[in-house]
Amino acid sequence: MNCICVIFDLDGTLVDSERLCNQAFIDLLPELPDTVELLTQRYRGKKLASILDDIESRLYQTLPDTFEQHYRQRVAELFAHELKPMPGVLEMLEATNYPKCIASSGPPLKIHQALQISGLAPYFGDNTFSWYEVGSWKPEPGLFQYAANSMGFMPSQCVVIEDSDVGIKAAEAAGMKAFQYVPYGETVPCQGVTPFDDMSQLPLLLAHFTSHSQQSTLG
Repeated sequence: MNCICVIFDLDGTLVDSERLCNQAFIDLLPELPDTVELLTQRYRGKKLASILDDIESRLYQTLPDTFEQHYRQRVAELFAHELKPMPGVLEMLEATNYPKCIASSGPPLKIHQALQISGLAPYFGDNTFSWYEVGSWKPEPGLFQYAANSMGFMPSQCVVIEDSDVGIKAAEAAGMKAFQYVPYGETVPCQGVTPFDDMSQLPLLLAHFTSHSQQSTLG
C-alpha cells in the first residue's frame, strides 16, 4: 500500500484559496477591472512577482514598495475568516492511506496557516515543502524532486495532484505521474494528463496507479 508517495499542491487543490488570494487584489486595488473569477483564471499558479508585474503593466502604475506586505496581510485576514478545504478533500484524505506531502509555491508561513485553519494540518505533519525553501519555482521540477527525495521515494513512485498548468509541467519534468484537479470547470486540463473534477474520484485513480506500479515492478 505504501509503494507510492502522493505529492499535493495546496492552493486551489486542497484548499479553496485561489479565490481569496485574488479577492485581496481587488480589495487593495479597486481600480482593477476584473472579477475574482477572471483574476483566478489569469493568475492561477503564477509567481507573485510576475503577477505584480502584470498588474503594474495593466494599471499603468508602479505599486508601492509596501504593497506585497499589505497584500500578504490581507490574504492572511481573508484566510483566517473564510478559508476552507476544497469540497471532498477531508473525506479523500481519510480514504487514501499513502505517504503524502505538500509541495507549494507559497511561503512556509502561508502554507502552515492554510493547513491549520482548514483542519488539514494533522494529515501532513512536517511533510510540507515550499519553493521559498528549495529555490525551484514551478514549472521547474526541483520542488517536486526535493519533496520526493525528502520522503524517500523515486520520481517514478510519485503521483502529483495539481490544479495549475505550471504544476503539471513541473511534475512531468520531474518524471512523475500527474493528475489534474479541474474543479468548477474553471480550467482546461493539460493535454495527455488525467483530469478529475471531484475529490471522491482520487482514491480510485491512486489505486489504479498503485496497481500499475506494482505490476511494472513485478514485470
